[in-house]
Amino acid sequence: MHEHNSSVASATPAPTPAPPASSEVVEVIFKGRRREYHGNPREIPVHVGDYVIVQAERGEDLGRIHHTNEWVKASQLPQPPRPILRHARPEDMERLEQNRAKEEKAFASCKEKVFLRDLEMKLVDCEYQWDGNRITFFFTAEKRVDFRDLVKDLAAMLRTRIELRQIGVRDEAGRIGGVGTCGRELCCSTWLREFEPITLKMAKDQGLSPSPSKISGACGRLKCCLRYELDFYKESNREFPKVGSRLTMPDGEFDVSRVDIFHRTLLLRDDAGKEATVLLSDVPKGTRILGPSRDRRKGCDKNECASRGTKPGDGENPAPGAGGHGGGPAAGHGGGAPRGGAPGGGGHAGGRDARQGGRPPRRRPDAPPGGRG
Repeated sequence: MHEHNSSVASATPAPTPAPPASSEVVEVIFKGRRREYHGNPREIPVHVGDYVIVQAERGEDLGRIHHTNEWVKASQLPQPPRPILRHARPEDMERLEQNRAKEEKAFASCKEKVFLRDLEMKLVDCEYQWDGNRITFFFTAEKRVDFRDLVKDLAAMLRTRIELRQIGVRDEAGRIGGVGTCGRELCCSTWLREFEPITLKMAKDQGLSPSPSKISGACGRLKCCLRYELDFYKESNREFPKVGSRLTMPDGEFDVSRVDIFHRTLLLRDDAGKEATVLLSDVPKGTRILGPSRDRRKGCDKNECASRGTKPGDGENPAPGAGGHGGGPAAGHGGGAPRGGAPGGGGHAGGRDARQGGRPPRRRPDAPPGGRG
């Protein structure tokens, strides 16, 4: 009985391990922080910092492993990634050093040709492919440049395939590198992969100085870090009235001069020019707020703003005939005889000027002189 079981066990083949579902995708970095994704179908054991030979568009290139974790699936890439061929050998590293020396001479020669042909372009960098089959020149220009004759000159002089690639000033800063005003290496030369649009309004939303010298980076454009905390400032500012708004409080009317979202305070200024700092929680609920250029639907959030109240309409202009800002004959700011209406008609409650903070209505072209239509 024991022999029968052993023969059956030996005849049963051992289960084979399932092949991997997809090859590993690694990120390889080249000169000038140029990054590309490459596949590893041969399952070559690689680690961060290893130099490897990879398949290029034409020929082979040498780069360094930047990331090994699979950030992007191979199926999500726009085209199948080129494979990693092998680890770099000592003789491969020597060839890389020789290419770096050749790049300095090629850069100087190209710069001289640009000057002789009077081309409006700024040469930034050049990069030899590891096998020498191609050399790429990177340049910046304010407009389109016709460099066909320049390519012919360089091809006749260097005896290899020439490629000229125009980049932006932000890409230029990323290739050259440097240190920002924060004391750290530039984001574009370390971890930032894509440039997003940056506007001056982002600096204003965060209460920063609009001076270009303070909010511009090494590239001369607005700093990319202006976007990092923008969402936090936008969300926090929803709880506060806008700077320049006018608050009607029991002890008078005040203009909002400054908002401090971290200490949750408002700097208020009265008509006499006297300033006072008030906590947002000390502003009575239901306080009327008139924005400088903001229409009432874009005010601070009713559910979070302590100066607005919790009921619909708190802090907004009242409906026609509701009193307050534009009520009856004795209705405070808008009381007395109405402008252009019948006596006792309730000030300027329901007209156009009620939405614009008491501005008189425009005269119609056919209105008689001296009257308001």
